[in-house]
Amino acid sequence: MATAKKAAKKPAAKKVAAKKPVAAKKVAAKKPAAKKVAVKKPAAKKAAAPKKKVARKPNAAFMKPVTPSAALAAVIGDKPAPRTEITSKIWAYIKKNALQDKVNKRNINADDKLKVVFGGKKTVSMFEMTKLVSAHLK
Repeated sequence: MATAKKAAKKPAAKKVAAKKPVAAKKVAAKKPAAKKVAVKKPAAKKAAAPKKKVARKPNAAFMKPVTPSAALAAVIGDKPAPRTEITSKIWAYIKKNALQDKVNKRNINADDKLKVVFGGKKTVSMFEMTKLVSAHLK
């Protein structure tokens, strides 16, 4: 009889033991699923193929030599040059003679030579300067 009681208790213990791991499996199964979703998002993006750098071709209009007027020639020289070089030479003249305004660096304080180019204006902004200089190019 003692063996029958032990045999009867064992299956009941197995049922209880079987229920606990099932609940633990459900919790364990939910956590990895959430991790898989988080892991898949960065992995889903593919790296773009590296683009080849192509050297920019300069605009033909900027590279066309233009002749400066007599007033502008006094500042940069009388030889024909592209607009880009003329602008560079004007900035070199401005830096050399310290004509850039100390407080507002966007303004240029004209000396006697530049005052003729700037149409008699004493102070000109750097954006207005290009407009005024283009009037002296042929």
